[in-house]
Amino acid sequence: MSLFEAILLGLLQGLTEFLPISSSAHLRIAGELTAAGDPGAAFTAVIQIGTEAAVLIYFRKDIWRIASAWLASFAPRARPEKSDVRMGWLIILGTLPIAVLGLLFKDLIEADLRNLYITATVLIVFGLLLGVADRVGRKQRTLDKLSWGHGLALGFAQAMALIPGVSRSGGTITAGLLLGYTREAAARYSFLLAVPAVLASGFYELYRYWHEFSADMAMPTIVAAVTAFVSGYVVIIGFLKLVSTRSYLVFVIYRVLLGGAIFALLATGTLSPL
Repeated sequence: MSLFEAILLGLLQGLTEFLPISSSAHLRIAGELTAAGDPGAAFTAVIQIGTEAAVLIYFRKDIWRIASAWLASFAPRARPEKSDVRMGWLIILGTLPIAVLGLLFKDLIEADLRNLYITATVLIVFGLLLGVADRVGRKQRTLDKLSWGHGLALGFAQAMALIPGVSRSGGTITAGLLLGYTREAAARYSFLLAVPAVLASGFYELYRYWHEFSADMAMPTIVAAVTAFVSGYVVIIGFLKLVSTRSYLVFVIYRVLLGGAIFALLATGTLSPL
């Protein structure tokens, strides 16, 4: 892999990881259409960790406050902020579905569900669902109104991203909007909920496929991870500003067009389903 290809893949990962358009679908297609090919699970894991580092930096105050309050809650005489302790437990609860389902259906996820016909279909279907949710959602609830039932439901919505094309943020945001949360609340919670899931998945995949790394892949991987971090950080800033004032319509249109383009490329033989 050349440094240019590494920058391209890192940029693609950073630009798509936090938007409701599915980074896994984009990386899958990019590997098919460029000379880079399949970058491998270890490479993908590292650049995912790079993008998640952007979340850790951007939300560092929130994450530190929630994590420290949750840990302090186990101390006998500590009096941590109850809302932060509760949010810590809600994030743990919301992470369980993707962890359990990811392990139970690991073989299916890594094989059959990577079929591009499935990817194209869910891009369109979940894009339309996002549009409906953005249109009919009441957009009144804030994160301090997040209930245990809603926390679990949003966790299952995040777990839908195990199917390439759904989008981790897209699934969570769609469910959040349908449950009546504001656009910004749904987006912020999708970022916080992704932290344990993405980091755990990234380091697990890195451990599993560490043997795939060769000496000539070290520099491209580092370059791609740094590119993913920088571009991801910029996207977080822009995305949160966008959703506070605008609808998700642009992402709905993009998903439908991308899904249609994949179907067309499959029909012409430019892309292979598996």
